[in-house]
Amino acid sequence: MDYQVYPPQEKLARFVKYHWALHNDNDLVPHERERVFPDGCIELIFNHGDPMRKFEDGVGFVQPRNIVHGQIKRFIELESTGKIGLFAARFLPAGLQPFIDFDVSALTDRSMTVSEIWGPRGQQLEQQILSAPDNQMRIATLEGFLLERLAQSKKIQLDIAACVDDILLSDGLITIDELADKYNTGKRHLERKFLSTVGLSQKMFARIVRFNKALQLIADKDFSTFTSVAHEGGFYDQAHFIRDFKDFTGLNPKQYFSENLEMVKFFNLE
Repeated sequence: MDYQVYPPQEKLARFVKYHWALHNDNDLVPHERERVFPDGCIELIFNHGDPMRKFEDGVGFVQPRNIVHGQIKRFIELESTGKIGLFAARFLPAGLQPFIDFDVSALTDRSMTVSEIWGPRGQQLEQQILSAPDNQMRIATLEGFLLERLAQSKKIQLDIAACVDDILLSDGLITIDELADKYNTGKRHLERKFLSTVGLSQKMFARIVRFNKALQLIADKDFSTFTSVAHEGGFYDQAHFIRDFKDFTGLNPKQYFSENLEMVKFFNLE
């Protein structure tokens, strides 16, 4: 499996976190179902390989080839049906809004096809991306399209992007009241703008940030017990951490790490 990450050009760096590509020509390798967890970002994905299957509540269906997938509030499962060929742009949490003509919240927990969102211009983009000979050409094509959309946009919400940065810097601990005071705006007004621009409430986004902070601590093995993970991640206690972990992954931590005995020893969840 070949996974590559590419930085966006400077003019798009406020909106696009990075481009990525995943490639595997060996369709004889068994394909396992992969769980994707909420991380606060939105993906624009082009599939030039075989179809992908998406599973929701255990029910599988073939996913459209080229999509924008909005914010997710719980895990989704994906499975390749053969050769893998994916190219995507991962948008920053408040990064998609300037490129579409409707609220980002309309995409939460769902996807729309590129042609549904951008019409004939989207269809043209699909054809150009899928026929491109390599990732450099795909990047050039997509960035040209995004710059074209950006020049037409009237929806650049720099204040919401700044709020997102504050939440990330605080590891999800800053409150909506503190943000409203900092930016001298009403709490409800800020909540509405945040939801329409990011696709999540500030409270849900902060929960996802804390969850991902905990995952990073675990991945880095930067902890002594899972009680310390809960504390470092900003959770009230281990029970709070376990509850959020299960909400976002569908598993409690002990189930999630069941194949890793080194991790399991840190749990006392009976």
